[in-house]
This record gives sequence, structure tokens and C-alpha cells, in this order.
Amino acid sequence: MSQKIRVRFAPSPTGGLHLGGMRTVLYNYLFAKQAGGDFILRIEDTDQTRFVPGAEDYINNCLQWCGIEPDESPQKGGPYGPYRQSERKDLYRGYADQLVKDGYAYYAFDTPQELDAMRRDIPNFQYGHEHRMQLRNSLSLSAHEVDELLAANVPYVIRLRMPEDETISFKDLIRGYVSFDTQLSDDKVLLKADGMPTYHLAVVVDDHLMKITHIFRGEEWLPSSPVHLLLWRYLGWENEMPEWAHLPLILKPNGNGKLSKRDGAKFGFPVYAMNWTDPETGETVAGFKESGFLPGAFLNMLALMGWNDGTGQELFSRDELLKKFSLARVNNSGARFDFEKAKWFNAEWIKYTDTKSFMPQVKELMQQAGYTVDDARLEQVIELVKDRCTLLTDFIDQAAYFFEAPREYDLKAVKAKWTPEKELFFKTLAQQLVLNKTFTSQQLEEAFKALAEAAGFKIGEVMLPYRIMLVGGKFGPAVFDITKIIGEEEAAARIEKGIEAFKS
Repeated sequence: MSQKIRVRFAPSPTGGLHLGGMRTVLYNYLFAKQAGGDFILRIEDTDQTRFVPGAEDYINNCLQWCGIEPDESPQKGGPYGPYRQSERKDLYRGYADQLVKDGYAYYAFDTPQELDAMRRDIPNFQYGHEHRMQLRNSLSLSAHEVDELLAANVPYVIRLRMPEDETISFKDLIRGYVSFDTQLSDDKVLLKADGMPTYHLAVVVDDHLMKITHIFRGEEWLPSSPVHLLLWRYLGWENEMPEWAHLPLILKPNGNGKLSKRDGAKFGFPVYAMNWTDPETGETVAGFKESGFLPGAFLNMLALMGWNDGTGQELFSRDELLKKFSLARVNNSGARFDFEKAKWFNAEWIKYTDTKSFMPQVKELMQQAGYTVDDARLEQVIELVKDRCTLLTDFIDQAAYFFEAPREYDLKAVKAKWTPEKELFFKTLAQQLVLNKTFTSQQLEEAFKALAEAAGFKIGEVMLPYRIMLVGGKFGPAVFDITKIIGEEEAAARIEKGIEAFKS
């Protein structure tokens, strides 16, 4: 029986969830669920100096918005918990000590001041094979000196002893064989002076104990691969090592460098899944959810930032992604972020998504904008204007006039051509509307045309003023559909108000 697929997303609770992180979530999830496997959420909070209150809840909210539920997590629990590294602190010490005992790691007693002095004196200083014997550690000191320092509780860290002149290779599921020269790597800290593990030790120990079979992470982690590969070997788990896939970067719109939150602020588009407000600075970075994106459109866009199915298809439901996603079709080059394309995805999803599924979000947006809306009318309105909306926030402008008479009018389009004859036409129209409440929108249109012909007007001469009276400008769906939804009495009231505005 083959081993069950187990993947994990292991973010640090330090801030907003970037596009790249959410794509890693999605690829992990699709890969696991295709194979009937498990998707695990693990919080890597070993660096307490960077811990940000609220960040873990934010991560959970982002996954929930996208409809991605972990099989195991800090909230849900599971057979390999706890799922926060800070709650697993006691697990790591034994592995670090074992590495020291086996000669693969060593105690380093250097103070921050001593290391700063080395950095000042030696250009491009690295704590590694070149300089480790000039420093204060259990390789350069005698066993007696080390024992004395340990007995005196002198602070120390445990560092990995990188081998010299060795080439370390592995097969990446996206990039093929990748090799590293250990001469270029430094001796990474594995256990800090406070007893907390660094990412390097904790990630390997946790992946082993949680039986992770495949690791998906961004290509920026490639340089750390030799450290992790050696730890799997030195801890005796080489035969159980997961397979690796390093995902391409998500690039700036111009293709020059990795997309950052500063790019979002500079160019006015979101780079996080949801709004993130830094609790210290109060700075808010825009998210896709609050910018008006549907979660399905967001995931569809993310999937195609580095992957395609080879057919040219661009719109994928979640079920289609689960069927068609494959690592073989993931590119190894960076994916350029295109916000206009992202909006196109969302517009298409709005068109084809069942109105009731996103009506609550539109209702909330309308209420936040100060409009009183009822569900029955809102559903009708969304159906009528959804083809005109790119973002959910567009419904505010496209639907507001269904719930409130226009506050302003585009007078330029009609005022110069306003006449007493048109005023009489519209007063007559208002009376007819109140009398003909049983008419369908088509019957209303026919009656309007008949009235215009009898008054000697071409349709265009009176249709535009009528639209502006109803909605305030030269936009919106068919005016007689609008009339039926707002009601004939409301339409008549708007005509009276419009006449006064056009005359002023």
C-alpha cells in the first residue's frame, strides 16, 4: 500500500498573507485532495521577536474565505499536534543535542559583540568552515573549556557543521536536479540561546514527525535546501525525506523582481488575500476580498500564475482545478502579476456565479455605503447589472439608484436641449406610469414610444432624459427594467424631481 499524501502550509504569524503564500496554499491543497491526502496547517512561530498578535487568526480567516479547510491545524487538532511550533519547544532540544553528540553540530559561545567585530574586520563574513576555528565554539575550544562554559551556564547557540567540499543534490519536482556546493553555505544556527529552535531545525523535525510526504514552497527557499537535506541525513531520516517542489516567484507587473506590498501601495492594487492592518503602525495593506473579488475568481487567478492545463482554458471551477492540476504543468520561471487580468477573472466569475452565493457580500457593501436594501429586490438588481460589474464594489454604483433616487444628475447631457414641450411630455409620462402599474417592462416601453410619437419626439430625444431622471447619468440597464424594479410610483416621483433639476 502506497504512503498517504500529506502536505503542509507552514506560515509565520508575522503579517499579511501574500499572493505567493496563498498560491502555495492552493497548490498544496489541490495536490493533496487529488490524491485523497491530507492538507495540514502548521504555525511556525519560533521567532517570537517577529510574532504579531492577530496574525494567526488572520491566516485562518484567509483560508476560510477561500473555502480551504485544513484537515489538521491548531484549531482543529489532529494526531500529530500540537500544530504551533512554540508549543512544541521541548521536542527540538533532544535532536539538536543528538546532532552535537554525533559531530554534525556544535556549541557556539560567541557574543553578539564578538560576531559584530568579525563582521567589521572581515568583508562578507560567514560563520562557517573558513572562520569557525577563529571563534569561540566547541570545535575551537578544548573539551575541558567547553565543559566549564556549559557548567557556568554561559549562553550559547547550536550550529550545524556544514561539510567542506561537498556537492549536495536533490530532484526538485518542478526544476529537475538541483545541486549545491557546501563551500558556499554557512553554519546555520539550529537552536537559539533561549532554547527555541530556528526555522531550519524545527521545519525538518516537524515535517518528519508529521509524516509530510511533499513540500511545496517558494523558490526563495532554494538556498536553504542543502541545510535541510543535511539535517534529514544527519538525523537518520534520509530514506523518509519528502519530495520537494520549489514554486516560481510571483513577479512585479513589469517582471523586474518579486511582487511586494510596496508595489501594491505604489500601483493601487491588492497583494494580500484580505486586508491586513499592522497593529503597531496602523498601516493597512489592501486585500483581494475587500477590493471586491470573489474567492473562486481569486483562486482561479492564483492557479494560473505558474500553471496551465495546456489547452488554453482560463476559467476553472474548484472541481475542475482538482481534476486538472498537475505539477508537470507548473512553470519554473516567474509569473508576472497582471491586475487587469485579475479583474477580468473576477468579472467573468461574477457573470457566471449564482447570484445568491455572493448576494450577502453585495448587501453588506451596500449597507456600508448607507443604502437600505431588501433581499428580494437586491437579487433582481444583481441579475440585471452583474454583466456590468468587474468587482463586487462596482455594485454600489451600478445598483445604488435602485434603492435611492439620484442625488446628482448629469445635466450636461440634457439641459441645453430641455424645452417646455419635454417638460409636458414627462409630466404626462409620470401620470401614465401611476395609472399603468400592471404593465410589463415591454408594455411600458411600447407605451413610452407611443407617447413620444404622439408628442412629436424621436425616441432618443426623450429616452436619455428619462434614464438620467431614474439613475442620474448615462448608464445602467434597460430603463423600463429599472422602472419595474423601483416601481412606477417611485419612477413618477423621480421624473418630478428630475424636471425640477433640469429646469434650474
